[in-house]
Formats: sequence, C-alpha cells, structure tokens
Amino acid sequence: MLHGAVLDIVGMMNGPQRDEMMIREAGIRLDRALFPLLVLVERFGPIGVVDLADRVGRDYTTVSRQLGKLEAQQLIERCVTGDRRVRLMAITESGKAMTDRIDAARERILRAGFADWAESEIDDLVRLVRRFADAMRESEIKERLKS
Repeated sequence: MLHGAVLDIVGMMNGPQRDEMMIREAGIRLDRALFPLLVLVERFGPIGVVDLADRVGRDYTTVSRQLGKLEAQQLIERCVTGDRRVRLMAITESGKAMTDRIDAARERILRAGFADWAESEIDDLVRLVRRFADAMRESEIKERLKS
C-alpha cells in the first residue's frame, strides 16, 4: 500500500509531461531534458557529474554533454577543485533566478492540489514526508557502510 502510493507520487513527479507543465507554468525557456539537471544542481550543488547522473538515472557522458548546454546558457558553472579530474557544477545567479521561478510554479501547482486540505494537514504531510525521506536516506547510508 505504501509502496504503491510512493510509486504513484514518484511516477507523477518524474514524468516528462510534468516537467513540460512546470516549464510552461514557470514561463521559462529550457529544454525539457535539461530541466531536472538544473533543478538538481541548484538543490545539491556543487555536485559532481557522476552523482548527478546517478540521481537522474542517465549515463554520465550524456549528463556531461547536457551540463555543457546549461553552462553555455550561463545557468550553471564549474567549480574549481583541487582535483582536476573532479568536475563539480554549481548554480549561477541566472540559474538561481530560473529555479526560483520553477519553485514558485511548483508551489502554485501543488497548492491547487491541496485546495480542500486544512493548513495543519499540509503541515503534517510535509513533516511526515520529510521524516520518511530522512529515514530512507539513513537506511541507504547504513547499507552502503555495510558494503
């Protein structure tokens, strides 16, 4: 039951139609394939190409090419590290302005879905989903340490 609900949510949130709707609602011009990369660089950056590729389930060479497109649009930039083999990407001011518009659009869309919920119910949902995500992350970390 829980697994099915999580799959429904993940499927809806990760669907290409959802990204297109978010881009349209935010009033931005961005290739749909670049959308999740931009958002993840803003959320988790500076972030490496391999980590980013793992998060979106794409090959790191594909992600590297796509990041080059975001970099050419000055939405992200390379971070200087001590190790030239490590390529970290961070959001630029222009990229942050774009993700702020995306966040505002996402909030409007989600709020519409909760129109008949009490504010306390939304607060409870946010608190419990955060707790669930943290527990899942902690469980994953423990499993990795066993390996």
